[in-house]
Amino acid sequence: MTAGAGPSPRIARPPRLRPGDRVAVVAPCSPPTPERLVAACEVIAGWGLEVVLGRHVHDRHPRFGYLAGLDADRARDLQDAWLDPEVAAVLCARGGDGAHRTVDLLDFTAMRRARPKALVGYSDVTALHEAFATELGVVTVHGPVIASRDFLEDARTPAELRVTLFEPESRLELTSPGATTLVPGRARGVTIGGNLSLLNDGVATPHSRASAAGGILLLEDVGEDVSRIDRMLTQLLRSGWMRGVAGIALGSWQDCTPDLEVIRDLMLERLSPLGVPVVWELGFGHCPSQLTVPLGVPAVLDADRAVLTLDRPALT
Repeated sequence: MTAGAGPSPRIARPPRLRPGDRVAVVAPCSPPTPERLVAACEVIAGWGLEVVLGRHVHDRHPRFGYLAGLDADRARDLQDAWLDPEVAAVLCARGGDGAHRTVDLLDFTAMRRARPKALVGYSDVTALHEAFATELGVVTVHGPVIASRDFLEDARTPAELRVTLFEPESRLELTSPGATTLVPGRARGVTIGGNLSLLNDGVATPHSRASAAGGILLLEDVGEDVSRIDRMLTQLLRSGWMRGVAGIALGSWQDCTPDLEVIRDLMLERLSPLGVPVVWELGFGHCPSQLTVPLGVPAVLDADRAVLTLDRPALT
């Protein structure tokens, strides 16, 4: 079975990074742990990059401690980094919560005038990936938030991000040791998606795509019960958001209950009626040895081989 090609929208690819480039670190969601942020910046500087911190990256909301400062300040840091012509990439310090609050305060009219640059993050940053795709038409990078345990303690996670940013042509064929076929077939489409909860929360809201039609949809989550995962998938299906999806690559389901076998059974039961190829455990998301996956790039999902192959490098 081969799914249809779907649309091929024009989408801008940011330039790759080179030693000496300046990168900005911002906290558009939850506050990072200060010690981890310092250590992460040392790792990034070790790649030969100049690291600059957003003005409010260490802030914490005065009332809601799960937010990295006030909404307007988080948005301003992100927007300032995007508009700064000296900044070559924007790295998110942490996911968590708050991205949907941040995205509503961005001036996309001004941001469209800036040259594209790589935006990196995952989890709650999914809301920003969606907004940057729909409002700015740019490729973004579903990769680690740098002030995370996996980025600092797992060698493959930062290595995957580094090679994607510096040598993107070497990361066209993406898979992981645990990747397997859930529904066989081969599909062509544009990589989209990220965190299931954030995609579900973004349905029918501003700055989110109207549907997954023509997309190779990435889905992952963390710390969710199977019943809630079921409700979120059912919402995406019943709303029509998943109508026309070309294929689905499933990532990690760390700390989801009761166990991975039940989650796998749910995915098969809910997704197989779509009649599109599905890969289980491609290796991106909340997991060690996290795979970095560009979003907005035409690709082929070969579920029989459990491999996602990009048509071209994510960055120019």
